[in-house]
Order: sequence, then C-alpha cells, then structure tokens
Amino acid sequence: MSDLPKQPLENTYWRKDAAMPAFDSLSESVNVDVAIIGGGISGLTTAYLLSQEGKKVALLEADRLCEGTTGHTTAKITAQHGAIYDEFVNHLGVGGAKTYYEANQRAVDFVRELVEEHNIPCQFEMEDAYLYATTDQGVEKLRKEKEAYEVLDIPHEWHESIPLNIPVKAALSMKNQAQFHPLKYMAFLANEIVKNGGKIFEHTVALDVNHDAKPTILTKNGFPVTASSIVAASHFPFIDKGGLYFSRMKADRSYIISGVTQESWPGGMYLHVDRPSRSIRACTNEEGETTILIGGEHHKAGQGGDTRSYYEALESYAKAHFDSFDLTYEWSAQDLQTLDKVPYIGRLSPVHTDLFVATGYRKWGMTGGTNAAIILANVIAHGSDKYEDIFLPSRIHADPSIRHFLKENLNVAAELIKGKVSPDEQSIESLRNGEGAAVHYDGQKAGACRTSAGELYIVDTTCTHMGCEVGWNKADQTWDCPCHGSRFSYSGDVIEGPAKKPLTLLSPKKSS
Repeated sequence: MSDLPKQPLENTYWRKDAAMPAFDSLSESVNVDVAIIGGGISGLTTAYLLSQEGKKVALLEADRLCEGTTGHTTAKITAQHGAIYDEFVNHLGVGGAKTYYEANQRAVDFVRELVEEHNIPCQFEMEDAYLYATTDQGVEKLRKEKEAYEVLDIPHEWHESIPLNIPVKAALSMKNQAQFHPLKYMAFLANEIVKNGGKIFEHTVALDVNHDAKPTILTKNGFPVTASSIVAASHFPFIDKGGLYFSRMKADRSYIISGVTQESWPGGMYLHVDRPSRSIRACTNEEGETTILIGGEHHKAGQGGDTRSYYEALESYAKAHFDSFDLTYEWSAQDLQTLDKVPYIGRLSPVHTDLFVATGYRKWGMTGGTNAAIILANVIAHGSDKYEDIFLPSRIHADPSIRHFLKENLNVAAELIKGKVSPDEQSIESLRNGEGAAVHYDGQKAGACRTSAGELYIVDTTCTHMGCEVGWNKADQTWDCPCHGSRFSYSGDVIEGPAKKPLTLLSPKKSS
C-alpha cells in the first residue's frame, strides 16, 4: 500500500519548473473597487484586466495561487470543447452556438496577443485541435460536428488519419488553437496585477458575504474586505444567494498522467470522441525532451469506485501507443458542468447586481476562465459585454436543462439514501499505513485513515454541505462526497466546495 498521500495535491507536471510568486495572508481590513475570490485563471485574469482599467482590486486565495483546477489542467487553449457544436446548434440555435464559439475564440486570441505583446516565456504554441474517432458511431458524431462547423463558419479540416500511432477511422481538426505552460502564464498575470496596484492575498479563506450595505467579504483571518463589486471565481461558487448552484451543476473527476518518450512529436492536440475518452498533447523542453500528457477516465465525483485503476488505465494506454513511455507525474482534476454545458458567467442574479460568478467550464478552463474574465471585466468596468447574454447564470433552457436537473437530483437522492444504509467496509484495526476506509467507531459510522507514519485520523463521514456520506478516494487520498462533489483531506479539512465547514474530527491523530 502506498504512503499517504501518494502524490501531494500540487505535484503536477506544471509544478516542477514553475516559480509562482508568493503573497502574504490578509492582515488588515481592505476597501477596494472589486474584490475577487479565487486565484486561478478566472480570478487572476479578471484582476489583471480590471487593474489595467485603473480599478482598485483585491484578490483572495484560500491556499496558494493556481493550486486548484488551474494547476491540474492539460492546458489546451481552444474553442474545441469536444464534439459540442452540433448539440449547441440543436439546443441553443445557430446564433447561440456561434456566440459560444466566438466568445471562446476571442479568449484564445486574447492569450495569444498577450503572450506576443509581453513576450511571456510560457511555452505558448499555436496548434490545431483534433477530434478523432475509432468507431463507426464516432465517425457519425464527427460528420454531424463537421456540418455544425460549416454552418457556424468555424475553420476546420477533415482527416482520414492522425499523425500518431493510433488507428482512427476519421478526425476533425479546428484550426488556430493553442497550448501553453499555465503556471508560467499565471505568474506573469500575478506580477502585473501587483505592478498595477492590485493586492493579492494567499492563505485567506472567505467565509461569507455580508450584503446588508456595501458588499463585504468576511474572512477566516478576521479582517473584512469591502468592495463595490465582488466576483466569485473560486471554482465552485462561494456565493450562492439563492442561486442553488449545487443543484444546477455536477462535479466530474478526471485523471492525467505525464511521461517522457523518445518519439518525435508531430504537433497537434487530440481528443477521442469515443469511450473511453482520451486527451493527448505534448510539451518539449529546452533540451528537446518530449513529455506527453494523457487525460481521461472521468466519473462523477465521489462515485468512481477504485480510483487508483484510472491512472493504471491511462498508463497502459500510453505504453501501448508511445514507445519507451516513462511515467513522470500523475494527478487528477475536478470540473463542474452546468445543466446545458454552457458556463455560468455574469451577475449572480437580477437582484444581486454587484455580485458576480464564473463557473462550470466543463474541463475547458483555460479558454472558459479567460472568456469569463473578459466578460466580467467588461460588465464591471463598462456595463456590458457583447457575449454576456448566453452565459447568464440565471438562465434556464427548457431542453436540456430541466431534464438534466431532474436526472442529477434523482442521482443525489439515491446517493444520500445509499450512503446511510451501506455497510461498513472494514475494522480500524485492519487499516494498514497509507490506507483509508469507512469504519464503525464509537457506535457510529465514520471514516478512518492511517498515515505512512502510523498516525490514525477518524472523521465523521457526514458531508457538512447537505448530509450525504463521503467515501474514500484511494488515488487522491481524500474523502469525496458523491452528491455535490465536496472534497475533504484525510483529516477532514475542506479541499473543494460546496461544503464550507470541515468534517468533524472524531479522534485526534494518534500513533499506533
């Protein structure tokens, strides 16, 4: 059994050579024009753009910058978000689908232009993005997607093969997309925010928003942050105010591995449209060494079974298709998907016009977060953005929104009941070092884990969000909620919302 945790949460390929600037935690009350909660690509880009506009900005990050979803990405900068445009044409209309494409392509162009203007050393490369199919059903999906590209005037090309050692039946490429090193790019944004007079506070947890008078963020540090506008860019919306975001999104987990190969890389970014899905891209360092990133194996958060098996499946796939593949890193990511697959970006509600939200990028956060930042900055600084309407958080599209709402909340109800009646898995005494499981403790159901040093932690497995029972995530060494995707460390601390409070620690750590 592996040590606990096997891989630190920040141990991704991007962390190995990225020098993110560090910032102090909040130690005094702050009054600014705009306060932003969340230090990923959405928050940093929003803060950068508003600071460029001369706004007084404060950004609050609960941990370190980019240690959440942004630091666990495959870092594709693309408007090709899977085989999505045929579906959007049918559900959003040609106008809605075209707006989605143009907004995300604007985000691609924004990153490219910023990198070129400031010569940002972030391994930025223009690449074509490929969808590829290995089944007849996949080919039919690609043909429909190609028809949607034609209707929407999306530059594309049809292919009978791809330049990888993967036998395909067809492929569809979107032209003029890109990839980069996300943390090197984010480091530039953070430094520019400070140069523009903005303030960044790390290790500063936002607890609540007081909206009685001027919007004020209440922090765990004890110091309030008052602002004319507040942006929730913290992955899962920190601010809800009746938006019920936990019921209008689902949390998916996916897995990524990186490895060195001696093969030359032909270029391009690739996504398999059949099951199981595979995302493939590569990075080449200054020494000419090629690292391949392979992602896939997604499942709803907290419902993945033996999560260790997903990494093993990706490694087997890599070794089958790339010569001398040598595994270097493995990590996971959690992404949120809205009811209609379009992100929620904009004013929290028609009532709360000074509160803003950005979430639901469905695994495409590099363009999704940049797009969100451009929209929010324009709305806050200038009153509107030409693409804002399709992303409004208060929208409801009858099909498929209502159908997906019912499906997801029936799943939540089933998981809630299942968690209360499922049997205990094993005894505390049987836990080996580096292992966690549901157990019976002091007359109640609990969760226990034993660290590599033999320290035992026992927590109440009732999620502090809505009372579902969390389960042990073997691969990431966390307690995950199967209802709304909250995640907790082995000692019960909140890693991801919607939960705001930690799991109750039933027994302090003790060696045995």
